Amino acid sequence: MKRIIYGSMGFLSLLGFIGVFTPEKSFLAFFAFAVDFQYFFAKTDEMFEQYMDKSAAMGFFAGMFVMAVTTLVYLISSTAHLALMKGLAFGWTAAVIVHALSTVYYGMKENIGAKS
Repeated sequence: MKRIIYGSMGFLSLLGFIGVFTPEKSFLAFFAFAVDFQYFFAKTDEMFEQYMDKSAAMGFFAGMFVMAVTTLVYLISSTAHLALMKGLAFGWTAAVIVHALSTVYYGMKENIGAKS
């Protein structure tokens, strides 16, 4: 069941087509989620679920921290609306990056441990 949930994150990559068919090229970044389709075919075990949960938690907390700091920094120099928008954007970006990098790290660590 969790394999389906993790793999379903790949459907976010479909938002990348907005960047293909409109002038909003920033949507092209959503194509990065296409790598999550691999989880439909991954062998799920306790270690896999554990490092996915750990990666999700790290991404969440990193995103919340970056959102708070960014919002406070922009609040000093601009409007509350712009500060919130920048905070949400940078926080979400940080959450995605931290989740992706920690997933890669833990996956490689598990593969190296499995080979030894």
